[in-house]
Amino acid sequence: MAAAHRADLTIGKTPKVRLLRIVPDDTRFDFMRFRRISFPISALLSIAAILLYFYHGLNFGIDFVGGTLIEVQTKAGPADLAKLRATIGGLHLGDFQLQQFGAPNDVLIRVSEQPGGDEAQQVAVGKVREALGNEVEYRRVEVVGPSVSSELLSYGTVGLLTAIIVILFYLWWRFEWQFALGAMIANVHDVVLTVGFMSLTHIDFDLTSIAALLTIVGYSLNDTVVIYDRIREMLRRYKRMPMPELLNVSVNATLSRSIVTHVTVACSLLALLLFGGQAIRSFTATMMFGVVLVGTYTSVFIASPILIYLGVGKTRLGEAEEPETPPEAPTAAPLAPARPAAPARRTRARR
Repeated sequence: MAAAHRADLTIGKTPKVRLLRIVPDDTRFDFMRFRRISFPISALLSIAAILLYFYHGLNFGIDFVGGTLIEVQTKAGPADLAKLRATIGGLHLGDFQLQQFGAPNDVLIRVSEQPGGDEAQQVAVGKVREALGNEVEYRRVEVVGPSVSSELLSYGTVGLLTAIIVILFYLWWRFEWQFALGAMIANVHDVVLTVGFMSLTHIDFDLTSIAALLTIVGYSLNDTVVIYDRIREMLRRYKRMPMPELLNVSVNATLSRSIVTHVTVACSLLALLLFGGQAIRSFTATMMFGVVLVGTYTSVFIASPILIYLGVGKTRLGEAEEPETPPEAPTAAPLAPARPAAPARRTRARR
């Protein structure tokens, strides 16, 4: 009977589930002390990225410069680039590039734009097919004319700038102008460093790169808004906490969420970078740099501490911020003067 009674009690109890905690709740990293280092480093990197853009340039893809892109796979083992280069060079099609990617037998052929419009581009593709014959398998052929490429470049640039401006007004409406300006500086910082990375590595800058930049802007904004929302909540709760300390508390409160999100995205992008192929390589490489490296760094070390220099938290509820001091003990009210005691009455004993 006792054993059965214990079994019934065990069944009635709800088992306790231990939650996974990657970052402890009482984390107190002092992120704000690095602001005197992060701002000069970011300024130098931004200047270097701008110089790379103007002096080294970007490797514009077929989408933006026009021409022909042919992706082939050799059937008889690894590709012989020297033989392929000699074969295509004998066609006299102007500038062309051969790039090996992925497997040893995968080759990317780029042929510059041919004079004569779209018909001339199709003629160039036919010559390449005839020269290579049946030794290769054609996996992708793209032909982009000059008018289409210039329109794509202008539309992509306008779309990127429009997204940043709309984000600025949205944050101005949701928060305050200091938060909107801080988020915009952080977004521009991300875009500039990412463009510098693309110029340095010379990866293709095509339509997928524009999509990657827009994704980086949105992802970085989402991470920044999460931290800004916690900062706004802390500003309402603690009226006299020093601003650097308040920012540290806010960033530490969202640290677990940031780590889990960025690690998950990094694993997904790494898989796409390794096994996604050449068609999305520029997109995944740009995302890996912009989201995982630059976006994480910017949200913590740029977007948050810049609020100190923009004057957030100096006045709260219309009163100047003062150091918090313990309240003084109330003084006791003065005692009223004691009244003189009434003289004792003499009573005569009755006889």
